[in-house]
Formats: sequence, structure tokens, C-alpha cells
Amino acid sequence: MNTPEPTKSIPLTREFCLGLDSEDPLSAHRARFQLPQGVIYLDGNSLGALPKSVPQRLRKAVEVEWGDGLIRSWNDADWYPAPQRVGSRIARLVGAGARELIAADSTSVNLFKVLCAALRMRPGRKVILGEKDNFPTDAYIASGVSSLMGAQFRAVEASDVLDAIDETVAIVSLTHVNYRTGRLYDMAAITARAHEVGALVVWDLCHTAGAMPCDLNGCGADFAVGCGYKYLNGGPGAPAFVFVAERHQEALDQPLSGWHGHAKPFEFVQQYQPATGIDRMLVGTAPQLGLIALEEALHAFDDVDMAALRRKSERMTELFIELVDQELDGFTVATPREAALRGSQVSLAHEHGYAIMQVLIERGVIGDFRAPNILRFGFAVLYLRFADVWDAVAQIKDVMTTGAWKSDRYMVRKAVT
Repeated sequence: MNTPEPTKSIPLTREFCLGLDSEDPLSAHRARFQLPQGVIYLDGNSLGALPKSVPQRLRKAVEVEWGDGLIRSWNDADWYPAPQRVGSRIARLVGAGARELIAADSTSVNLFKVLCAALRMRPGRKVILGEKDNFPTDAYIASGVSSLMGAQFRAVEASDVLDAIDETVAIVSLTHVNYRTGRLYDMAAITARAHEVGALVVWDLCHTAGAMPCDLNGCGADFAVGCGYKYLNGGPGAPAFVFVAERHQEALDQPLSGWHGHAKPFEFVQQYQPATGIDRMLVGTAPQLGLIALEEALHAFDDVDMAALRRKSERMTELFIELVDQELDGFTVATPREAALRGSQVSLAHEHGYAIMQVLIERGVIGDFRAPNILRFGFAVLYLRFADVWDAVAQIKDVMTTGAWKSDRYMVRKAVT
């Protein structure tokens, strides 16, 4: 994108945003998604948009493979190795080897498995170190694992994590991009410090995979988990994934020894023998329809240069912040302003954030709210335009100028925020 940057004395305009769109090398990818007319979708960090090819693939899976093929499709339609196939597709997006990542279970279940396994690899150490403002389920799982295995979960402020990594720590368990603020950890620095004192690192990539490049192997990461329904666009409740560095796989003793993680599951022997490699992270029968949808959705990334995707994400989130500064009053930008320190989202803080977001959603600008006061906007840049950013901020400005959010009906909290 060679469009010249506007100077501080020249206000940003919609025409400027259209100019960015005209030079966007990823603009053609928008056509791969089914997007409702009149909607600006800024919630891909919570549920990705529907890739157009997924419904047809699911119809085939349901009507032909399940409907006609019945149980034969585990072999004839190649259902059985889907976890490995999907895993290898995701692996490319996060800097992992094809034999180091597999699609399985949910993020929470996978986190439980790797925390237990990692603790077993560090006998004598009893501390799982985390962040106080991490996504709650990560803290819940870490606390549960600690209680189960006689360990201690220690949560510190994000700014104190690096200094808190010492020889007492068995595992550092962090989310790469914070779900609330979008702040980005330095994966290489954290991992290097953990290894320096003999600790292992587990990275939660829920707000990373599909949104930005990630180099697990380049950073020497030990374990990672992530979901398939956010930036990977796999659909509501899509299967998650788990990464185990190849160097750890032989020693891996994960706690959920289900039959699909067995070396020879169809011999039906009573004694458990773990499969070799990443397959031992499997537990039970894969949710096949969810895997099929996710596998098809991942084709949207087939020819995507992740570095180009990151450049667009940085420019788009920067534009949003610049427009907030130019057009809006009363909001605090809760996301780091420096591009290298944020993921693909921008969060705004406002005391009436919930009501404001409800009006925006009603008007077709879809983000979400995170308690206590965060309006969260996720930028899934494969299907977003720079003009969408201008139009979204214009709607926020109108909501605030007219006071539309003050209606009582926008104050009532829904079950899902």
C-alpha cells in the first residue's frame, strides 16, 4: 500500500480510506466470505464470518457421506485422519511442523491436558505462573490443575510476568494476545526467559491464529493451544487445536488417556499404550462435522501471505485509533497504540460501553462488550475494508451525538455480551 500517510494537519477522510482499499493486496479475499448486506463485522475475534464454501461442503458431509455412506465414511470419505489434516493446515499459520499440531477437543480441555503433562515433566516444581487479566477460563483451568496435582497457580500483573519467572516456576501459561485489551506479549522474550530458568511455556493462541503471523518453533515454544471459531472461521464451537513441540512428544504423559490417543485403538486392548507423536493428544471420537467445517474454512488461507495480513491488520487498527482520536470524545483507547504491541483488535473503554455497543449492533456495526467497560472491535482483515473502519467510527460518533444509547432498552444485559 503506497498511499501517502496524511499529515497531522490534514484530517482523515472517507476518500483516504477508499484509497487504502484500492491498493489493498488482500481485497479480493473478501469475496470468499458470506457477509450480510449492511453489516460491518468487527467481531471476528469472537466468531469468524462464514466462508462461502463451507455450506456446500457440509451439505455433502451430511447428505452424502453421513446420509448415504453411513459408518463407511470413516474410511471411504477419509473422516478418520481429519484431526491430523486440520492440524497440519493450522500448523502453517502458527509456525509449527505438521506433526506437532492436531485438532482436538476444546481450548479448555487442551489447556488442561498440556498443563498436567508439563507439570509431570518438571517434577519438584509446583508453580504455574499466569497473568491476572488473562481470559478467565485459563485461570480456572490452571487453578483446577494446581489443586489436582498439588501445585500452586500464581497470577501476576502483565508488566511483572518477566520478572516473576524464576527457578520455582514449572510452567508459564499465558495468552499471546490479551482478550480484553489486545495487548501482545513478546513470545520470544518470555519463552527465552522461561527456558533460562528451566521452566516450560504454554501459549494460548485464541486471538493469534489466523489474525497474525506466529512462529512457535522459531521462538522455541513448548506447548500451545487455540480455538478454531475465531479468526480461523470454523464456525460456532469449532474444534480447538493443541501444539506440542516435537522434542517433547516422546516424554509426554497427558492425563486424558482416551482410546483415540492409543497406539492401536482398533485392537481394543485393555491396557493403555500412548500413540507416538502428536496423536497421543487425542482423547475421544472427533466431532466430525465440526472438523469438516473447519477444514473447509481454512482453505480461505491457502494463498495468504501472513506477513501481508499482519501489515494490513496493523494499518487498519492504526486507522481506527486515529479516527477515534479525530472523531470521538469520551472514550479511552485501552489497546496499545504501538502496532508491535497489539494484536488485531482495538478496545475502547467507556462507562456506558454495554449500552453503546447494543445500539451499534442494532445499526449493523457488530463488535462486543467485555465487562466492566470495554467495547471490543476485532479486525479480521481478510474480509474487512478500510472504508468499513471509517463507517464504523461514523456510526459510533452518531450514537454519541444523538444520545441514542440512553434508551432503557439498551441497558438490559443479554445472556451473551
